[in-house]
Amino acid sequence: MKKLLLIVSLLALCLSGLFAKADTYIYDYWSEIEKSPDVYRVSSVLYADDFKLDTPLKSPASLFCLGNTVYLVDKDNNRILELNYNDDKTLSLNRVISSFNAPEGVINTFNSPQDIFVNAEDGSFFIADTKNGRVVKLDKDLNYLFSFVEPDDPTYEKGKTFYPQKVVADTKGRAYILAQNVNKGFLKYEYDGSFAGFYGASEVTYNWTDYLWKRYFSTKAQREQMESFVPTEYSNAVMDSEGFIYAVTKTFEQWDLLSDKAKPIRRLNALGNDILVKNGKTPPIGDLQWGNAAGVKEPAHFVDITVLEDDIYIALDESRGRLFGYNNQGLLLFAFGNRGNLDGFFRSPSSLEHIGKDLLVLDSMNASLTVFTPTEYGNKIYKATELYSIGEYDQSADVWSEVLEMNGNYDLAYIGLGKSCFRQEKYKEAMEYFRLKRDKTNYSKAFTYYRKEWIEKNLTWVVCVIILVILVPFVIKRIKKLRRELRSL
Repeated sequence: MKKLLLIVSLLALCLSGLFAKADTYIYDYWSEIEKSPDVYRVSSVLYADDFKLDTPLKSPASLFCLGNTVYLVDKDNNRILELNYNDDKTLSLNRVISSFNAPEGVINTFNSPQDIFVNAEDGSFFIADTKNGRVVKLDKDLNYLFSFVEPDDPTYEKGKTFYPQKVVADTKGRAYILAQNVNKGFLKYEYDGSFAGFYGASEVTYNWTDYLWKRYFSTKAQREQMESFVPTEYSNAVMDSEGFIYAVTKTFEQWDLLSDKAKPIRRLNALGNDILVKNGKTPPIGDLQWGNAAGVKEPAHFVDITVLEDDIYIALDESRGRLFGYNNQGLLLFAFGNRGNLDGFFRSPSSLEHIGKDLLVLDSMNASLTVFTPTEYGNKIYKATELYSIGEYDQSADVWSEVLEMNGNYDLAYIGLGKSCFRQEKYKEAMEYFRLKRDKTNYSKAFTYYRKEWIEKNLTWVVCVIILVILVPFVIKRIKKLRRELRSL
């Protein structure tokens, strides 16, 4: 009997670890994890059977959403699923795109496609037809227009197979393509398909010990055999409503993360420069601590990113299957997710998209699509952020107060209240909120305005005091002098 109880206890312990909940959390001022209420809940997990497909999904690679239409790139089946996003948070199949209308001589089927982008202006399709070595552009009726192909340009290094993997485009039809083994950033093409050069080339990263060895100690033969120091490659990208490209990279040295040298998330302007705002104590890098949980020793490696309203962006980490949400200041709003086979967990997350504030995550290994919907707590965080961004500071403060009632340890609620008070010129109250969460930058700003306000309100009596401080000793001195003179008479 005792042995049976022991076995049951051990099984219960194992199962409790197996079915562990993927808690939502943030990091405090000391970079320690603080658990919080769930920001998102799983609404549905969908497989090929749910779409009434005859063949299962095979290595699904990418998602793209436009309105309530979802495009799923089913790479190894050489097809794209066009899905409808329903009110009940499920998806239903609209059509399967496995070919297109093309003139004679043009291959009209796909070979291991990996990405799709749909232009909201005219409905045209940009499809990364990887193994066919092209990005095809189709009109809204799937008629072939032309292909973006390997550049015939002196700046492009030939000799490697041209494998385009990711594509985004602006409203004018200019395409930005990420290709395998191309480490000069995005290949930029004009609206007519002509190559326009490289865009957003990443900085060169290298290990100092390797560099010193290569530079000073290795022989010529060894140097020739050693790998050259080259810029890192981007892993994915998305274009926001203002035409800026958010890009993520998985290639960096771990020790470059906290110093912000790695820059795993970037926002690129028209010149390809990173303009991502980073006003947090640490840059947006995902987890600030990484040990050996579940055999994973790596920091976050972002495989995709999506941008919501108010410049809130969410990055998908393939290392631990987690999602990290940041506001437009680079401050962590939430983190959740994990690796596993349970609903809301992932084995190999490959793509992230959003419809409204709902999140859709594609798992290439599980061949599944998970839909996350914000909880009441999550909606309040979004609402407070939105109200502040449109100048409704009183209402924003009210909602941040409601967030604090649900989670008294949420640092951003205190900071949000402080910013709302600051905008309402309640500088002393703002200082108190910033002090509570050790926000030195905003505290100093609020203190500067509070000091100025205090001086302006009390200028009259301050001046009087100053005059008195100056005049009283003078008057006393004169009186003493007069007394001495009178006594001498």
